[in-house]
Amino acid sequence: MTVRKPGARFAGPVLGLALALALAPVACVVTVPVPTPEEPGPAPVPHVAWAGVRSSAFGIEPFPEPAQWARAVRAMAEPYPGSTPVAVWIVGRMNSPRTCRLEFPGDGISRPDIRFEDADKHERFLAAFDREGIAVFLQVEPAHADVKTLVDLVLGRYGRHPCVIGFGVDVEWHREADRPGRGVPIDDGTGYLWESWVKAHDPSYRLFLKHWNPDWLCPDYRGDIVFVDDSQGVESADRLVREFEAWAERFRPNPVMFQIGYPRDKPWWGRLPDPPRTLGQAIAARVDQTCGLIWVDFTLRDVLPLR
Repeated sequence: MTVRKPGARFAGPVLGLALALALAPVACVVTVPVPTPEEPGPAPVPHVAWAGVRSSAFGIEPFPEPAQWARAVRAMAEPYPGSTPVAVWIVGRMNSPRTCRLEFPGDGISRPDIRFEDADKHERFLAAFDREGIAVFLQVEPAHADVKTLVDLVLGRYGRHPCVIGFGVDVEWHREADRPGRGVPIDDGTGYLWESWVKAHDPSYRLFLKHWNPDWLCPDYRGDIVFVDDSQGVESADRLVREFEAWAERFRPNPVMFQIGYPRDKPWWGRLPDPPRTLGQAIAARVDQTCGLIWVDFTLRDVLPLR
């Protein structure tokens, strides 16, 4: 924030002023300069609840260090005073048409359509976010894996971190082998069950559901779910903002989040001044319910400070 110092206060000599008043043949008006007020900082945008970045194993190379992620998250949140700096942190990715690979070691028990890494990839990042006061939604791409099992494994391992505030499912990759390129839609009963499984770990946790087509997410059930739009490949900022506005209206009054900064859209957002701020503020101006703004890791180094 740039702060302008107040202007100099008037300090004319008292004796000189008294003589001038005594000798003046007519009434004299003395104007005292008013101190220049400090330049105000950014106005609060109370409905922007979260602002930050998305992380994935496939989106950025080399993978930033914890302090670099924290710096990028805070830079994205800075234009929105009162917002919570947040990371959408992918810990389970679709590894094959049917398999979800969790990026931490397993417990030795074999589970259908779930694979594990030999070493934990996320612990030191989550520990850093605990210290930095950065909130985290842990996300999976489930493929054909049982979602309750994924919820229990992920939150059972990482739920002890104070930074964790919820669990997300990218529905584009839900049973994707059955509906390639789109995934299988989530009906109201499924949304209710998934949310109940997440809240069984902590009632304050929130489930998010992500897709680019609103018809793929709960038709009527809303609960406490956050609905995330990750649309890309549109021709202009105005078109994207209008689409996000319609998404928010569809899921009103629930909170919504928007992922932005995809490479396919860079031909137009790359011409914007300070793209995360300019595009984010344009979205916030058209969406008046609680929302979040998330810049994707694919283009993180192009727009946000990592060093």
